[in-house]
Amino acid sequence: MKKFSLTLAAAVLASTLATGCAPLLIGGAMVGGVTVATDRRTSGTQLEDETIEIKAGARIREQLGDRVHINVNSYNRVVLITGEARNEEDKATVERLVAGVENVTNVMNEVGVTMLSSLSSRSNDVVIQGKVKAQLIDARDLLSNAFYVVVERGEVFIMGRVTEREANRATDIARQVGGVKKVVRAFEIISEEELARITPKKQ
Repeated sequence: MKKFSLTLAAAVLASTLATGCAPLLIGGAMVGGVTVATDRRTSGTQLEDETIEIKAGARIREQLGDRVHINVNSYNRVVLITGEARNEEDKATVERLVAGVENVTNVMNEVGVTMLSSLSSRSNDVVIQGKVKAQLIDARDLLSNAFYVVVERGEVFIMGRVTEREANRATDIARQVGGVKKVVRAFEIISEEELARITPKKQ
């Protein structure tokens, strides 16, 4: 049985390097040059995820405009919403709008109730994203394409269909990146047997 884990883990601040809030997909068709074939989602699910993000983003802009700063990231129909809202009512409205989008199976509402982040804060998040991505790529025991990384206000959110071993390893890597304040695990945990089944066989 698949399970989703949302684990909040405090990360040790190592250096002064900071990073960014835009979503970063390591592998897959949304961002970067990795082919669809290496993604652990089906091509149909990848398309649904992109559609969910577009529709949810449009609904939020239409209803709330610049009152909020929201990033919507969908992986395997599970939607992670991050960013900032000035009050709990707007935060709840964002979740309701996203949950109402067709094909959404679960919403993880990690929106902070605070002032909207500054441009410098968002730029810092982008730097952190790049560093997390680089570290995952350098890890020889991981398939970096399996991870979907989002950074918001120095907090790293990691999504993906991964085994417990892969989840723990990626979390440890992200914690060691300079500027990371916290790592939030948002994985769909699969068994090693499931991983073997969905991994393309080498010719």
